[in-house]
Amino acid sequence: MHHPPPSHRRILAALTVIAALLGGLGLAPAAQAAERGTGFGTWAPLSRTGWHGSMRVGDVHTYCIHPGLPVATDPTTDHGISSDVAGLSPQQLVSINHLVSTYGQTDDPVQAAGVGWAVKAIVDRDTTLHSWGYTGDSLPEAIDYIMRRASPENSAAVQERAVHYLAEAESIAVPRVGGALALTTREDDPTRGTVIAEVDPSATGALHLENAVFADTGRGDRADVRAGERYDITAPTSSSADGRPYSVRVTGTFSVRSAAIRSFSTPGQQESAGPAGPTTFTLSAQDATPRLVRFSPRIETTARIEDGRFIDRVTVSTADGVWPRHADGSFVVIAATADVYRTGAFPAESAEIPSNLDPVMRLDLRTDPRTGAGAYEVTSEHLPGPGVYTAVWRVDRADQDADALAHLPFDYRWQERFASPAQTEQLAPTPPASKPTPSLTPLPAVVIPPASAPSAPAVPAALAMTGMSAASLGGAGGAAAAVIGIGVIAWSVARRRSTPRT
Repeated sequence: MHHPPPSHRRILAALTVIAALLGGLGLAPAAQAAERGTGFGTWAPLSRTGWHGSMRVGDVHTYCIHPGLPVATDPTTDHGISSDVAGLSPQQLVSINHLVSTYGQTDDPVQAAGVGWAVKAIVDRDTTLHSWGYTGDSLPEAIDYIMRRASPENSAAVQERAVHYLAEAESIAVPRVGGALALTTREDDPTRGTVIAEVDPSATGALHLENAVFADTGRGDRADVRAGERYDITAPTSSSADGRPYSVRVTGTFSVRSAAIRSFSTPGQQESAGPAGPTTFTLSAQDATPRLVRFSPRIETTARIEDGRFIDRVTVSTADGVWPRHADGSFVVIAATADVYRTGAFPAESAEIPSNLDPVMRLDLRTDPRTGAGAYEVTSEHLPGPGVYTAVWRVDRADQDADALAHLPFDYRWQERFASPAQTEQLAPTPPASKPTPSLTPLPAVVIPPASAPSAPAVPAALAMTGMSAASLGGAGGAAAAVIGIGVIAWSVARRRSTPRT
């Protein structure tokens, strides 16, 4: 029968005292009987071969961490997850946790025995090698020294597993818990940027965005996030409900291996290690400077000519319906300009302005900082004369105030088509004044005294000389003859009056 070294007896005595004190205070966690797990040897506190494998506490496979102490067959207490166990370092704890979590929860006795030997070697290699009487310095030989009695046919396989597990566990670095999220904004486009998780290389996690989405998926959540990987994001201007500057926020939840174990103790016997789940932590970040709303204003126009002036109704809007505001709530002011062209006939509509045309006047518009988008009416001076007039509006980044520049794309320029129907109107020439019809001067009235007898009127000699009879006066030439007759009569009367009387 193997007896534990004196140093371990002192450890057991101390553990027993601590357990008794906790029990007296009513603070000790509930204990339950430990059961034989998976492995080789004799399931007893002390035996010639020992027990090499796991013991079960409930549904958990645990592994002894003190080589040379009795197997924990009595009621065992679960102390939960702990990173402060028996003076073990973070490196020892993360190595042990890796083994019991990755390989230790098994029903394969070779695998369980390999984990058991590797765990004890991590805690105390020297005691692990020599507590059973082996005097050399080789872990495989120390394992074979015992396994030749416990299960000789499995000795080589257990040696191979133990050596492999030990090397793998010792190569695992203690992970860093915590870190930071780096959130960037593209200088040339505030709707673009990136997120980078600056965490331990072994960490895995998920990200959640507010006021942005991942550019490749269009979603605000992303799983399987890796340390140092750059994720492009899009922060649409619609994230700002009222056009004011807005911020993107990102939160992340990450997990790393725990430099801890699930700790179990059995008074007078062993302490053992069960798997500790990963350590999780959360990180968050938001824009250091709020993002300005970027927009591309557009214009719809309807023109008319009235009282010799070109009048344009200009409706200014933005594609996504969000007009940017300054931090004080006032709307960003946009300047728009229209060149007015004059032609002799209706020109053809085109995307370009004909090179042979020069504007005859200019219209200017500045949006109201109190309202932003909306309909505005712009009236020209008097037009220079008749013709067909067409206006071409443009909004050019180069024409804007300094405080508006940051809200427009670097290459922004919007311009109407030339001679669009809604922008082309004709001013007709003024018709000439109508000439008045000259009026005839009335002749003086002629009074013809009645004849002495009611006989037929005598035909004047002058009329008779024309060869026209009196009857013919009623014919087609009657009117002309009457005029001539009246003229003769008037001449006769005038001559008679001018003859001196005796």
